[in-house]
Amino acid sequence: MAMFSSVLIANRGEIACRIIKTLRSLGVRSVAVFSAADADAPHVRLADTAVALDGTEPGSAGGYLSVRQIIAAAQATGAEAIHPGYGFLSEQPALALACAEAGIVFVGPSVEALEVMGDKIRARERVSVRGVPVVPGVSEPGLDNDELVARSAGLTFPVLVKPAAGGGGKGMHAVDRAEDLPAALDTARREAKASFGDDTLFL
Repeated sequence: MAMFSSVLIANRGEIACRIIKTLRSLGVRSVAVFSAADADAPHVRLADTAVALDGTEPGSAGGYLSVRQIIAAAQATGAEAIHPGYGFLSEQPALALACAEAGIVFVGPSVEALEVMGDKIRARERVSVRGVPVVPGVSEPGLDNDELVARSAGLTFPVLVKPAAGGGGKGMHAVDRAEDLPAALDTARREAKASFGDDTLFL
């Protein structure tokens, strides 16, 4: 017997398609959300129901980063749970908190776990103080590109540029040479802002 009768997938593309297929195999109704650019995307056609998102909110990545719209779509369609997939809101406590407040199940880690591990800089800090070994890097919030480049002088290349928020590999770039770091930081920051609404980076 299925745990839920209806689940909203707060994601897009192949991620959403995989979740929809799994829900279908369990006899659970799927609800997709989509931006204007994704109106005819495979995940929209595959789902049992689909709800359009307003992509006009600043930094909303077509609405996929709008907690308000995701919750509203779940309520409007009677979805009992929200599956965030990965990337977008999957590692941000805001969606899990909003689900709890709305009486909707968040299919993922607890709010407490997301608060500890969702921000990669804070996660490194938390595990380091408990004696867990971490690779050398530069992981302080608020550093701009010039500061990250300056601090990279103490690192051995290659280095990995990674957004502090989100997941799924978005905004992550391997950099083999120090001279390539400024361009990689620019690209990673744009991608992180577009995907997660937060352009904080670390090395």
